[in-house]
Amino acid sequence: MRTIRQGGSAELEVRRSRFVCTLARVADEAEATAFIAGHRRAHRDATHNCTAYVVGERGEITKSGDDGEPAGTAGIPMLEVLVRRGLTGTAAVVTRHFGGVKLGAGGLARAYGQAVAGALDAVGVVELRPVVTVTVGVDHALAGRFLGDLHARGHQPGDVRYGADVQADVAVPVPDLEAFEAWAAEVTAGRARTRRGAPGHVEVPVP
Repeated sequence: MRTIRQGGSAELEVRRSRFVCTLARVADEAEATAFIAGHRRAHRDATHNCTAYVVGERGEITKSGDDGEPAGTAGIPMLEVLVRRGLTGTAAVVTRHFGGVKLGAGGLARAYGQAVAGALDAVGVVELRPVVTVTVGVDHALAGRFLGDLHARGHQPGDVRYGADVQADVAVPVPDLEAFEAWAAEVTAGRARTRRGAPGHVEVPVP
């Protein structure tokens, strides 16, 4: 799955109506609804504050709202953009300031969808890749070479601790776990001690 790199906003003008899309990263449905409620309070003078969000590990929870626009012309087009881009953990509010010219159902749907797409392009998207943090312990005599080998292999330790031995935390993609542990044993002649920690994700920018 993917999510936005950070929160932010972008503005689109269509026939004198202003559509300002504001995006937020949210962990769950409660955060999404709280963000939407706060945004509506802050922009209660707007003509409409239309909404959409996608949350859940697989983007399985979705919701949208038209906030007084004709049914299906705002929230659904907004949600379709989020789903089409494979996003989760993302909430969107498009605040419309009416410019005096009616756009029709098709024009509204295009405007709301384009507002979300423009904001996504502005803030950027990251891919969430599942990883497990593997703690590797080695003797002090091996530490310098082993850490150098880690960097050469493209691994950046999240934390390195020096005590009775040297321990490095390495975020390893789930499909590569066994290969990484075999490599650590090989380059240290079997003297590395590995321990798997909790699963998580790393964020990789999407071009």
